This record gives sequence, structure tokens and C-alpha cells, in this order.
Amino acid sequence: MNKIIILNGPNLNLLGEREKTQYGSFTLKEIEMNCKEFADGNGIILSMFQSNIEGDLVNQIQRSRNEQDGLIINAGGYTHTSVAIHDALKILKIPIIELHISNIYNREEFRHKSLISKVATGVICGFGSNGYLMSLNAMNKFLK
Repeated sequence: MNKIIILNGPNLNLLGEREKTQYGSFTLKEIEMNCKEFADGNGIILSMFQSNIEGDLVNQIQRSRNEQDGLIINAGGYTHTSVAIHDALKILKIPIIELHISNIYNREEFRHKSLISKVATGVICGFGSNGYLMSLNAMNKFLK
């Protein structure tokens, strides 16, 4: 069984409340339930973690190097600014999928730059909450 972790960054805990036209009306709790259901049906041991604090995400990434087979990250706003998250991900020897609910290339110019893409195995963006299941499916197939 593959061990996969999904990391969610700042403000994703407020899904369903914020910018519904951009992110939809689903909540992070609903996404987590859908992901756990998918994981249970596909032989995945799934961990999920959310933090608004950059250092907490870095700590979780570092722990993942010895505990996980694959990592999926929606770093939120840290995607465009965090050298620390980039550097932590760069240490990993496991596959990484960068995930975004919205199409970051269809938004403000500052969102077009990702510090994560260069260390990611792949990127999924613009598919709403379905991107989480797409990422899990892709990672599971990649690990087989």
C-alpha cells in the first residue's frame, strides 16, 4: 500500500467561505472526506495536513522524507513566495505533485510564478476540488 500525504497551505481551511467564484463552495473537510474515500478504495494510506504557518509545512515536508511514498502539495500563497518550502521539497527523494484548485495561469500575474514547480514531478491546476482526486490517482499510478 502506498503512503501518500496531502499538504494544504494558508487559507485553504476557509474553503467554502472565501472567494467562492474562484474556489467553489466545497469545504476542506469535504475534500478530505472524498480523498479518504478514494484512498480506502485504492489501497492508499492517506495522511492530510493543513497549516497557515510556513514552518509547520516545512516540518511536515521534512518528516515526509522518511514516512511517505509520495507527496501532494497545495501550498496556496506560499507557492509564489516560499523559498523555504521549495528547499524542503528539493530534499525529498519521493514524487511530488503540485496542486492548485484554480488555474494559477489564468489569474493575477504574480500567481504565474511557482517556486514549487521546479521541484515537482507534475502539476495539476484548474480542476477545482476534483484536482485532489486527480492528484491522488496520478500519484498512486506513478508509484506502481
